[in-house]
Amino acid sequence: MRVMMIQPNYHSGGAEIAGNWPPGWVAYIGGALKTAGITNIRFVDAMTNYIPDDKLAEMIRALNPDVVMATAITPMIYQAQTTLKIAREAAPNAITILGGIHPTFMYAQVLSEAPWIDYIVRGEGEEITVNLMRAIQDGTHLAQRREIKGLAFLEDGQLVATPAHPVIKDLDSLTPDWSILEWDKYIYTPLNCRVAVPNFARGCPFTCRFCSQWKFWRQYRTRDPKKFVDEVESLVRDHNVGFFILADEEPTINRKKFIRLCEELIARNLPVHWGINTRVTDILRDRELLPMFRKAGLVHVSLGTEAAAQLKLDLFRKETTIEQNKLAVKLLRDAGMVAEVQFIMGLENETPETIEETYRLGLDWKADMVNWNCYTPWPFAELFEDLGDKVEVRDYSKYNFVTPIMKPDAMTREQVLKGVMKNYARFYLRKTFFGYPWIRDKWKRKYMLGCLKAFAKTTWEKKFYDLERLKFNGMSSEWELGFDQSKVLTSEQIQDAKRLRPDLAADVNFKGTPSIIGKCAPTNDSQYLQVPAGRGKAEIISACGAPNDLQYDEDAVVTACGAPNHLHYDEDEAAPAAAEPSHPKVPDKAVAAPPR
Repeated sequence: MRVMMIQPNYHSGGAEIAGNWPPGWVAYIGGALKTAGITNIRFVDAMTNYIPDDKLAEMIRALNPDVVMATAITPMIYQAQTTLKIAREAAPNAITILGGIHPTFMYAQVLSEAPWIDYIVRGEGEEITVNLMRAIQDGTHLAQRREIKGLAFLEDGQLVATPAHPVIKDLDSLTPDWSILEWDKYIYTPLNCRVAVPNFARGCPFTCRFCSQWKFWRQYRTRDPKKFVDEVESLVRDHNVGFFILADEEPTINRKKFIRLCEELIARNLPVHWGINTRVTDILRDRELLPMFRKAGLVHVSLGTEAAAQLKLDLFRKETTIEQNKLAVKLLRDAGMVAEVQFIMGLENETPETIEETYRLGLDWKADMVNWNCYTPWPFAELFEDLGDKVEVRDYSKYNFVTPIMKPDAMTREQVLKGVMKNYARFYLRKTFFGYPWIRDKWKRKYMLGCLKAFAKTTWEKKFYDLERLKFNGMSSEWELGFDQSKVLTSEQIQDAKRLRPDLAADVNFKGTPSIIGKCAPTNDSQYLQVPAGRGKAEIISACGAPNDLQYDEDAVVTACGAPNHLHYDEDEAAPAAAEPSHPKVPDKAVAAPPR
């Protein structure tokens, strides 16, 4: 059986300013398939190689695959649908499969727009994909697909979504095959070396309302540090990787395991540096350990500070304060690490004054790097539902962190974008002349000048923040946001869509089409819904999306909903004691590789 895996040719001017990122899903899904005996796999990175649609069609015809697979984060969804349509036309007999966070929750809408997609893999994909591919290989998938958990598909024009597949409890059972990738293409510009994005942990026990990763992974789990470093050593030895970023939401939550990871890296003395995204509270908790983290090669830490005003932090349920953010930056810098902070821009209460305040905070905190990200209301996140018809733009291709989706009450979207770009220009101009060249630490100075090179290069190429949108007319300039106007809806149209097509709403609970929805509680509290005719037997699924036989992870001591279990504190896992417990309504930056 010939399998073709395709990374769709989508670009946004976001994370790709630092280089080309290897799509981790290919290594993890491809490795699972090879372990299952499905070894004839060809990967085409249409994104990194900028492969146009007509050339991609030629490549598909030449291979004549039996199965074509693709992935999609939200801004990539339309190109992913197009990619599989090209596959259907170029190889009519091939089975088309789509995975990723967007189709996981939005499968109803995706299949209504792209009926040429045969299957959607919902959630964590390794085991689901293997089960499906075995059935395809045996020729039994049409008869067995209702029994395969974690799928969505059309059957005689009717939508079917099978019950959720259990999460992979033992992440050390994963068998990624990184040899599938084109390693000469994945270069991290600041260090001019190869870059990887491996998984140490999956999930997040926090419930930030703008996020969706904690819903996608459902449970927080970690790998054995020694086995993870085995994988890192293989990446360094076999593929000459010089830098990696953990593809984890919160890798430092499990304090003892993260310490063991660092100790293992120190013991092996591998020639590799790395970076993470983490919470401010974890940096404050581990302040005495930061020099050891740096010795282990950790050089770049991105903090989810997210907002200028405490009002926004409360809205996002971030559970940190402005002063804590400032202290975390100082602690990282004192330990010789790069402190990067993230601000979310463009909410309804944004004003020119709040945009200016983020610039002043970046300077006051003495952050090494600042990113201003336009608020992106994931259609399957909690905050999206609260905002309701204020989210007029439903053109998902622009849900890319560099395009203002929301229109603030006191500003236009173009004014938000101009304010953000002004902040970038002022901040990095200061760093160019008064910051980076004068850093005493020789290695850090080289690294920061490399980051500056990445900014300059992508700005010159008009890739940074999608600068091709900036149009000049004489002495004036304006931003063309490029929305598909058919996807910019009025309040009335949004309400009509909810009323007339409720079936297209996001399935944030992994309940599938045959469902009896229960609370995260004993099954006798379940609320029974009538099962639509012809959709198979009902299955009890908890409201947080975890099957009821998965109430907790014994190792991580985190509830199935994804909320920290502060009533059962386990020092081995070091759930953040300083944070107040979150109370999610229901239990959501590829991969999960960074979006590009």
